[in-house]
Amino acid sequence: MKWTDELGTSHGRRLRRGVLADGREVFAKIGEDSPVFAAEAAGLRWLGEAIAVPEVIEAADDRLVLSWVSEEPPTAAAAERFGRDLARLHRAGAPAYGAPWPGFIADLPMSNAPAEDWPAFYASRRVLPFVRRARLPARDVQLIERAVERFGEVAGEPEPPARIHGDLWSGNLLWSGGTGVLVDPAAHGGHRETDLAMLALFGAPHLDRILGAYRQEAPLADGWRERVPLHQLHPLLVHVVLFGASYRDSLMAAVTRVLAL
Repeated sequence: MKWTDELGTSHGRRLRRGVLADGREVFAKIGEDSPVFAAEAAGLRWLGEAIAVPEVIEAADDRLVLSWVSEEPPTAAAAERFGRDLARLHRAGAPAYGAPWPGFIADLPMSNAPAEDWPAFYASRRVLPFVRRARLPARDVQLIERAVERFGEVAGEPEPPARIHGDLWSGNLLWSGGTGVLVDPAAHGGHRETDLAMLALFGAPHLDRILGAYRQEAPLADGWRERVPLHQLHPLLVHVVLFGASYRDSLMAAVTRVLAL
């Protein structure tokens, strides 16, 4: 392999572009030995059974090498195609809420151990562990714990586990080949509304077209819009842990909306 470009760093890892002996271009993350690389590779392969992702070329203790994604500007037509593709990904399903590989978001570990239903999984594997890491004031913690107690009431009608990306903000959605290509997953069996809420959290190109096409392919349950803050609690907690109190107001606004459901 010949390295051609240094692309900066992310979470302490070097990002590089290279060319294989057969001429294929690749993208690599290189760093200290970590289980993150194997977990990401497992998630990509699993998602790739149902949607466009980069091919995993190599997954080692200290690196992950993927096929290069040639990006293009997002269009309304590509957004609609991606909405349909995302619906089909979710419909591909999962054996349980959780996954058989370790969970990570950025470099933060998450348990992917199965749970009996989605409210229990979301509370015990996603929200409460990050509340403990976030170093929030006691009053905030009490309000979040009250919201967690209501998850079973406000989560909507039970649905089977969906095959989800798990960290689907716009930076993890590349546009190529007339659709969206998913990268950097925190893939697991979860609730399909989680991916949609994450797309909405920081915005995505042509989001209205994505959602419209998704709903034509796989109609959403009544009340899904009102449940968006519920599914945003975890990513907002992650941002508090990673970046500090600047995300506290957004987090607590979401908590207030969940308590009002």
